[in-house]
Amino acid sequence: MAMGPFVRICATTVALLIIASFTLFAIEQLTEGSENQTYAGKGESTRVRSTGPLDQPSPSAPVERMREKAHSSGRELIDDANDVLLAPFSGLVTSRDPWAPRMVSGGLALLLFGLGGALLANVLPRRHQKVSDWREATT
Repeated sequence: MAMGPFVRICATTVALLIIASFTLFAIEQLTEGSENQTYAGKGESTRVRSTGPLDQPSPSAPVERMREKAHSSGRELIDDANDVLLAPFSGLVTSRDPWAPRMVSGGLALLLFGLGGALLANVLPRRHQKVSDWREATT
């Protein structure tokens, strides 16, 4: 059995998980920003939710439990898979802004697991077909 297609499917799945998690994070951040602007426009000083450790990739166990309460089970499943994939890169950038760590670690994970997996799939040896006639040969 050829391993190339299997590795390519895994690389694509991993890339889609990382992109889905970042998209959900971005939607949540943009919604929160919009709601905060609405409160500010009305003269209210309350924030909808403060950005903090919930927004960081691969949070600690207590923060993970808080995030599980804040997110739906489907979202948490995607975020848990994303945490595992981004764990090697989670400590590279520390910032109060939640976008920087997410973008850097997500970009590096996409390069390593997505692009690297696709390149690995192209390098793996393919199954050779026995050609008995010149009409069956492919270029």
